[in-house]
Amino acid sequence: YIQSVQPLLTDEEFEKMKKLAYDFQNGVGRKLQRYLFLKYLWSVNYVSDWWEQYVYLRGRSSLMINSSYYALDAMFYTMTEHQVARTASIIHAMMVYKKLLESERLEPLLLRGLIPLCSSQYERSFGTTRIPGIEQDTLRHVDREESRHVVVVCQGRYYTVPLYSRGRLLSLMEIEGQIQRILNDSMPDRPVKNGEQKLPALTAMKRDEWGRIYQTFFTSGQNRKAMDILEKAAFVVFLDEDPAIYSKDDDTSLEKMGHSLLHGTGCNRWFDKGTTLVVFSNGKIGFNIEHSWADAPVVGQMLENTFQQELEPNRYDANGHCVGPATSGPLKFPDRLDWDLNEELVDIIERAAEDAEKRTKDLQLRIMVHDAFGKGAIKKCKLGPDGFIQMAIQLAFYKEHQQFCLTYEAGMMRLFRDGRTETVRPVTQQSCAFVKAMCNPKTSKEECRKLLYFACENHQETARRAMIGEGVDRHLFCLYIVSKALKIDSPFLQQVLGEPWRLSTSQTPHDQTGVLRTNEFPERLSFGGGFGPVADDGYGISYVIAGENHVFFHVSSYAHCKQTNCYKLGDRIQECMSEMLQLFNTEQQ
Repeated sequence: YIQSVQPLLTDEEFEKMKKLAYDFQNGVGRKLQRYLFLKYLWSVNYVSDWWEQYVYLRGRSSLMINSSYYALDAMFYTMTEHQVARTASIIHAMMVYKKLLESERLEPLLLRGLIPLCSSQYERSFGTTRIPGIEQDTLRHVDREESRHVVVVCQGRYYTVPLYSRGRLLSLMEIEGQIQRILNDSMPDRPVKNGEQKLPALTAMKRDEWGRIYQTFFTSGQNRKAMDILEKAAFVVFLDEDPAIYSKDDDTSLEKMGHSLLHGTGCNRWFDKGTTLVVFSNGKIGFNIEHSWADAPVVGQMLENTFQQELEPNRYDANGHCVGPATSGPLKFPDRLDWDLNEELVDIIERAAEDAEKRTKDLQLRIMVHDAFGKGAIKKCKLGPDGFIQMAIQLAFYKEHQQFCLTYEAGMMRLFRDGRTETVRPVTQQSCAFVKAMCNPKTSKEECRKLLYFACENHQETARRAMIGEGVDRHLFCLYIVSKALKIDSPFLQQVLGEPWRLSTSQTPHDQTGVLRTNEFPERLSFGGGFGPVADDGYGISYVIAGENHVFFHVSSYAHCKQTNCYKLGDRIQECMSEMLQLFNTEQQ
């Protein structure tokens, strides 16, 4: 820990921190460590349950932007332009994947083809909802028999669509028929109720406020019945009225889609639901994911499996509609959920919608398709792609802000049972030396190249150590939880846990299973996904190293903070990547 913060502190601050750390290590830290060791002895994983409880479920901020993340479609590839057909295809593919999980036939991912990664997070992929509470939320997960339906939201109306008939999964054509019936349903006798269209805004509220409203209005009567159906659904589907169009000539086209998926209007995404599928009017799709139940690689594998099924031949006909056996009998019209929205509740919904809309306008999002070069060119320079990009981010931030900042990179911990993430700290003595050299015109290209090698090698070693349980942050986090339980004040732990992560970064894995063969078929590349900034004066940066020649970036910041600008930082990152590649000779480029 001391090594990781030295580049961020003055000499005087560093000496103070060293003394705090030394006093902790030789004082109260010993006692806290003994208690934590007892937890290690009797628990499967001494970190993960506390991480879920205290970082996610006890967080009282809104899920929208602050906790949820989004995933984009494969924008280079068009499956079909028919919204109804694409909706049916994705629903069917996800339910096939659900059966694969429930029958325990999904093969685990293997690290380097040898070491299986823990699959415990997959268990809650379907039928999971985060239930708001006043002091702490809970995760509700229902079994396979109770989550054999989806809830489809269309123009402010909510429908439950059973996906099984007489014990079998409905065919593609049957599901398409049911979705079409929903789209055609104008229901003049049952118009959208006052407040119904903006009802999801409640899930964008602060969790304690939403918890009180939930307990008052949604724990009995008609609302309890409707909410129970929604919470038990495998997932929720929103049929949007707008298209999602990607154009190389329009830098904002992807950003509009990212905004729509991450927060929408603030009133058209059910942020409590583990998985929300969004289908745009032209057949493009995306997802909004509630973060507490699983991390991005788990969701990524689900999407890869879904896309793989969509690539199977004879899934769509020449007109873009689903093919397959027609219905064996008449299917019941999807039931519409009936909400009891009295005047008091409608007023609350309206206020929640106004607040959500204000917060959506505060988020800035830059999505970039970097196709000048990718993993292939970086590897020719004998550098690790992740280290290269992290150094580019550090260089870009320094050029933009003339300082270094505490930086978070999510590291995978699934070599351990029930493992989730560990913090990789990209700011090191080596990374700072490289950045300063690049900003000094007197430094030779050869010297910069050498420092880049050292920085990338050190970053790779830091990430490897985090992955095998030798990171520092989760251990210190758990010691902090023990100190709170024992009512022991620790100035050192308070300092560590109180530091803001101004740069929060994450590499989204791509084609983990290899089934999409993206090197061979680059049009199948998914654009990845993104998330909001962790700190008000910081950035959220997600990137996908896709195929050999593409890197997709998702950079977010808040408009109210005049010190941050995701558009400028995004441009800086791309400029810095080019500068770094130019350190190497033409043949390597």
